[in-house]
Amino acid sequence: MTKAELINQMANDAAISKTEAGKALNALTGAIGSALGKKEGKIGIPGLGTFSKTRRKARTGRNPRTGAEIKIKARNAVKFRAAKALQEDL
Repeated sequence: MTKAELINQMANDAAISKTEAGKALNALTGAIGSALGKKEGKIGIPGLGTFSKTRRKARTGRNPRTGAEIKIKARNAVKFRAAKALQEDL
């Protein structure tokens, strides 16, 4: 599903305009990003799951084209764990 399809679905389900649904989706993604940027770096949404910030260590990888070793820097990443209700719906 694309972002546009998600916005259409949200607008139809909530009986709101597509513009309002788009603003709501952008607000949600912005709030998740802000929460992950804070010290705790975790946000739970009941029925959906939990987003958390994790730190990936620096490591050595390989360039798939040449096979040469490359250094991959340490960085922050986002981890998602689906809620039990969401897993059961699948």
